[in-house]
Amino acid sequence: MSTETAAYPVTPRNRVKRMHERGSYDRESVHAILDAAMLCHVAYVIDGQPYATPTLFWRRGDTLYWHGSSASRMLRHLKAGTPACLTVAHLDGLVLARSGFNHSANYRSAMCFGTARLVEDPAEKIEAMRDVVDRFYPGRSALLRPLTPQEAKATTIIAMPIDEAAAKVRAKGVGDDEADFALPIWAGVIPVTTVLGPAETCHRLVAGVEKPETLAIFPEGGRLDAALRTGQQLYENA
Repeated sequence: MSTETAAYPVTPRNRVKRMHERGSYDRESVHAILDAAMLCHVAYVIDGQPYATPTLFWRRGDTLYWHGSSASRMLRHLKAGTPACLTVAHLDGLVLARSGFNHSANYRSAMCFGTARLVEDPAEKIEAMRDVVDRFYPGRSALLRPLTPQEAKATTIIAMPIDEAAAKVRAKGVGDDEADFALPIWAGVIPVTTVLGPAETCHRLVAGVEKPETLAIFPEGGRLDAALRTGQQLYENA
């Protein structure tokens, strides 16, 4: 699929049906939600049984990657070339209304469909194993010891080109019924963010080793989603 196309195709599989006005299919919206996350859920079916597995993932262009142990049931199944659905969601706010029915949440979500494949080419696999570090911590793989053959053998990499995708976002205030606004009940939005804490240095760190400047994208008190999007931009531009 050409990355020159502004939007993913809209099909019965990815069309947003409920609250369709919150949906979008353009690459910019979908990629922004993906790039602000580190954890996703991959859904697939094995012998009629649905599974949804949480895992770390990263994006290069229109292809999503994730990795795991070569003994993983999910990876053993997907490597054959299997339809899969990868989803990401961010909780941005708690929306409290004057009725239980109108309580809601502000959120950003993305759902991506494609056929997962095993990354078998040795050079592509080594590059992907470096990418899983550099995507989140730009330039860090160059500071680390080289991967060993045993580590490469023990790791399976899965790639899934995005065939179809949809983003769905709610980012607004209370949606009460008009008659309920006169009720003496508190209503409003409580924002939710994931905030970075202070770095905890390994107690076995060699004397004199300082935290590298490249980790400045993870400032104490900063937002994780903002740091991850910055990391994606640096990764793409490297």
